[in-house]
Amino acid sequence: MKNIQIKGDRLWDSLMEMAKIGATEKGGNCRLAASDLDKQGRDLFVRWCKEAGCTVTVDKIGNIFARRPGKNNDLPPVMTGSHLDTQPTGGRFDGVYGVLAGLEVVRTLNDAGIETESPVEVVVWTNEEGSRFSPAMMGSGVFAGVFPLEEIQAKQDIDGLKLGDELRRIGYEGTATMGKPVKAYFEAHIEQGPILEAEKKPVGIVTGAQGQRWYEVTVVGQEAHAGPTPMAVRRDALVGASRMIQEVNRIGLANQPYACATVGFLQVSPNSRNVIPGRVFFAVDFRHPDDAVLTKMDKELREACAKIAAEAGLEVEVSEFWYFPPTPFDEKCVAAVREGAKLYGYDNMEIVSGAGHDAVYMAKVAPTGMIFVPCEGGISHNEIENADPKDLEAGGNVLLHAMLERAQG
Repeated sequence: MKNIQIKGDRLWDSLMEMAKIGATEKGGNCRLAASDLDKQGRDLFVRWCKEAGCTVTVDKIGNIFARRPGKNNDLPPVMTGSHLDTQPTGGRFDGVYGVLAGLEVVRTLNDAGIETESPVEVVVWTNEEGSRFSPAMMGSGVFAGVFPLEEIQAKQDIDGLKLGDELRRIGYEGTATMGKPVKAYFEAHIEQGPILEAEKKPVGIVTGAQGQRWYEVTVVGQEAHAGPTPMAVRRDALVGASRMIQEVNRIGLANQPYACATVGFLQVSPNSRNVIPGRVFFAVDFRHPDDAVLTKMDKELREACAKIAAEAGLEVEVSEFWYFPPTPFDEKCVAAVREGAKLYGYDNMEIVSGAGHDAVYMAKVAPTGMIFVPCEGGISHNEIENADPKDLEAGGNVLLHAMLERAQG
């Protein structure tokens, strides 16, 4: 079916139209989950899908499903999608590319007059980023049975607003039943790393995703006046936390290749210029494709934090609040992606995802595959995030082939 190709210009135009919603000064996007801007993005997607002849349903955690019927609608759908929410200083392609590439597949099937055996669905997952509400990948996690619905609906943002209430406010707390059979799930995404660009490969055949462990670390010392309190007797929680953060970085460097270790969130209390910090809260993100190494990193973190706290007269609590093991993707779905790249003549390579994606949770309940395309400089979660329209088109064509192969097979 090489003669059937998506319209790269139409895909690009859709991406740029969506990027106007929540546009930032530096050319990026800010559409936080369940915000007014998230609603605007969802509304535009729903309108486009209805114009393409899809029926649209929304489940109780706000996931949107746009269905193009097949010859046999009793069969489970072949599904694709990603997310429309972004980081506070996010880019134009992270997540939204996977959603709109799926829409472009539907439009292309319509143009060609192709009726698939199984129905085809494009999904928008709620709160993939985990920025406004934590943890990440909530919508797909509830769909896959990883998180209880009520627990996720009750999650609060920094202002104490609950996700369920905010979804209801913007009109996206649906009524559809949670979870359903899925024949196959594919997700197209920018790589969010530098490998494909460095190797000059327009298509990455994703064989699986790294494991991740997320921690919340609380360090408690004693608040005191910054002037009269001698240095030798201070119990400075921030100084202790800074040493622990250095250890996080050391652990990442010590477990190469592949290990990633990051502290990207920090709260200091009382956060006053002339008060010695008495309490520090920070988050740790560990990633590795080998679960044994990830477990070793866990042990090293806990030992380092305990040692530093004892030396500095501090108290520390290390709490793991999110974990998923390395996830291999379905061999048949990976093969369908590989065949698509070969069919269209795209240079490609196998790659492991360094980031978490909704595909990771979908792999628990359905055969799953992913397609990566390069992003400029490997930069993502950044307003300057960029991608070449030709690479985006290539990923869309591979997605088209993979979905057709599954939907007709």
